[in-house]
Amino acid sequence: MLELQAVESFYGSIQALKGITLEVATGSIVAILGANGAGKSTTLRTISGLIQPAAGRILFRNDAIHRAPPHRIVRLGICQVPEGRDIFMGLTVQENLKMGAFTRKDSQEVDQNLQRIYGSFPILKDRTRQQAGTLSGGEQQMLAIARGLMSNPTLMLLDEPSLGLAPLMVEEIFKIVKEINREGVTILLVEQNAKMALQTAQYGYVMETGNIALHDKAEKLIKNDYVRRVYLGAG
Repeated sequence: MLELQAVESFYGSIQALKGITLEVATGSIVAILGANGAGKSTTLRTISGLIQPAAGRILFRNDAIHRAPPHRIVRLGICQVPEGRDIFMGLTVQENLKMGAFTRKDSQEVDQNLQRIYGSFPILKDRTRQQAGTLSGGEQQMLAIARGLMSNPTLMLLDEPSLGLAPLMVEEIFKIVKEINREGVTILLVEQNAKMALQTAQYGYVMETGNIALHDKAEKLIKNDYVRRVYLGAG
């Protein structure tokens, strides 16, 4: 579904991505692991068009998208759930969800999609008219994911969905990620919780200082000595 070919990205004069090559198969969950500053979030922002790559190509369903503006990339079926959630704190839950469908013109299907999301996230249905800024951290993360789903994506870019959440809520969020994937949405997941990410994904990439240092099936990465020592805290 998605392919990055030797992608390079910069922040001013600082090179953040140094020739990234990776693939995401249709229907899969693929995880990107790495320390802060490794280039994980930059990779997602480059895919979604928020950063224009300086070199390389990005293909979505074999069509080049690396020069496309963000709104067109959303319309093609790619949504990003950003790190830190970035919901509209002053708007209600329902207003946030409808903002997720901003690029869509099929109002009847948008309403049907909204009802499906309320079925999948009953806690959000109970808080329809509540201001998003008054939700708990876990509820805000659910809202951010649900808002992404309102764009009716085929590929979801998830950036640190467990960040700042209590362990029980982390487990709940990853259950939701698996359920979204079972319903047909392909997922590219950036996550510092390496254990949860590799238990959820089928394939993984390890990023270090703007490069892909290692990649393999998730079941093999979780047993890899280097990954275990550096990212899983095993001796």
